[in-house]
Amino acid sequence: MNEHSKKVLVVGAGGFVGGFLVERGLESGYEVWAGVRASTSRQYLTDKRIHFLTLDFEHPETLAPALRGALPEGEKWDYIIYNLGATKCLRFSDFSRINYDCLRDFTTAVKQVDMVPEKLLYISSLSVMGPRGERTLAPITETMIPLPNTRYGASKLKAEMWLATAGIPYVVFRCTGIYGPRDHDYFMMFESIAKGFDFSVGYRRQELTFIYVTDLARAVYMALEKAPVGETYNIAEERSYSQAEFRRIAAKAVGRRAVLPVRVPLIGLRAVSAVAEKIGAARGKPSTLNSDKYNIMAQRNWRADVSKAWRDFGFVAATSLEEGVKQSVEWYKQNGWLK
Repeated sequence: MNEHSKKVLVVGAGGFVGGFLVERGLESGYEVWAGVRASTSRQYLTDKRIHFLTLDFEHPETLAPALRGALPEGEKWDYIIYNLGATKCLRFSDFSRINYDCLRDFTTAVKQVDMVPEKLLYISSLSVMGPRGERTLAPITETMIPLPNTRYGASKLKAEMWLATAGIPYVVFRCTGIYGPRDHDYFMMFESIAKGFDFSVGYRRQELTFIYVTDLARAVYMALEKAPVGETYNIAEERSYSQAEFRRIAAKAVGRRAVLPVRVPLIGLRAVSAVAEKIGAARGKPSTLNSDKYNIMAQRNWRADVSKAWRDFGFVAATSLEEGVKQSVEWYKQNGWLK
């Protein structure tokens, strides 16, 4: 990769996934810019080769000057990876503002300063599809019409639709459950299993899919180099897992022989989520449990057909859930998250 030293800008570089996208770019020989907010933690962005670009999305009028001032006159990034987003908010307007407005304002600024890249890759979510094949558990394909049933999924779909008309060459990744070292969401599940409890929802069979964060980062750069523009891809490990399989794998990784599976009926989760959401609103902080989270946890089928990514740019996830969880738990233990 060094022979051409292409430039890549990672927007939302300070988050869990963003840090790995930056690292993968550097490892692959790119000149990497980390697009961050002024308040963003740089805990995992310490490599001296990283160029930083501060972006103030609260003041969209500042985006164009910031972009223009980041590179010498006449230069632009070859690729842009747009990873900025929110997974939980107090109001739908917050989801729309962060997941849609920020993308709209950013791409508008990119065009305004004539810095349209060869390709912009947008990190979306399988949640845009909503519940599909809940009885048959048939894999979800990219050709199905999106019908999101969460505020989060609706805002991500809104962003996808903007890209389709924005006049910028783009690729969309619809990811399933992203996990790996430094992630907080799945860590909570590993922590619970380490204490001997595995909480799951509903009594009907549920199929879950995952993508290890380094596999996702690899897929991103493969798509930037090889995928045709204007395409959307499901990104996940090829196989799915039941909750019992996930529990067995996680228990083995944390060294817990006996884990008590605790099944919460859907009606109970709905009630708890509604109460938690109201408490969060009263405190001015989004609750981990809310109506969006309820719909996500209630969905039975998260199987994704990933054959298109293989056909178009040769991506197959290399890390099994067992290996990925093992590596994640090792990191959590080494860094004092798990004992």
